[in-house]
Amino acid sequence: MSRGPDSRRSVFITGAGGGLGGATARYLAARNWQVFAADFAEAALRELGGEENITTLVLDVTAQASVDAAVAQVARSCEGLDGIVNFAGILEVGSVIEVDPETIRHVLDVNVMGTVRVNHALFPLLLARKGRIVNISSETGWQSAMPFNGIYAMSKHAIEAYSDALRRELMFLGVPVIKIQPGPFRTAMVSSIERNFARAAQASKYFGDLLGNIGQATIKEQAKAHPPEVLAQVVHTALSATCPRIAYSVKPDPQRVVLNRLPERALDALLRLALKPR
Repeated sequence: MSRGPDSRRSVFITGAGGGLGGATARYLAARNWQVFAADFAEAALRELGGEENITTLVLDVTAQASVDAAVAQVARSCEGLDGIVNFAGILEVGSVIEVDPETIRHVLDVNVMGTVRVNHALFPLLLARKGRIVNISSETGWQSAMPFNGIYAMSKHAIEAYSDALRRELMFLGVPVIKIQPGPFRTAMVSSIERNFARAAQASKYFGDLLGNIGQATIKEQAKAHPPEVLAQVVHTALSATCPRIAYSVKPDPQRVVLNRLPERALDALLRLALKPR
């Protein structure tokens, strides 16, 4: 299906009710993109509702019926998609040996399988325009996993592998797949980390003091967070550049970059020393 000379670019964004997804939806809409902004949280979508060039959709990425309904709505509104941007994701902190396996499964279902479902269902519309897939990974997706952040890291490492395989498949169809790896940004997810660590510390049988110390340390980490609009600009570049990069690392935490360069045993020893309860 070809695109007429006067037709607008269209993009489907999951997790659009969050800080990064919402900022990206607004940024693209301001540049005359037709934005389909999807999120599980209907209340969060109300802030986007009524804005020019934005159509909101309630979407549960863990439910195939919900994904199919969203696809049908998009298909009624446009002839194809120029981009899919997968922001939808949740954070769970705690020990991977203590957190309920069903909780871990849910995180993976949202963060990994949600992306897989959306890309799978929307692909015919994307292929019609030779559009692009932008998967939002994280700096944790390519770095060595840190203690008590393993659940989120597992999901983002999976997104990295999925994106690489998908890119090397879809290149034969002329469809670029781009990874974006954000560092710390000012979002509700980041703001809730301290509270999540405090909750995990109370629930932990083995690591309460460790989790409490890390939770306190996250207060300082929040000062490093960047405004969501910075990432929105990078997503726009990934969608519109003539030759987009395979991956965009956006404002990574310098300390984590340095730590990631250490040999594994050296990093283990450093973490044991730094995190050991006094």
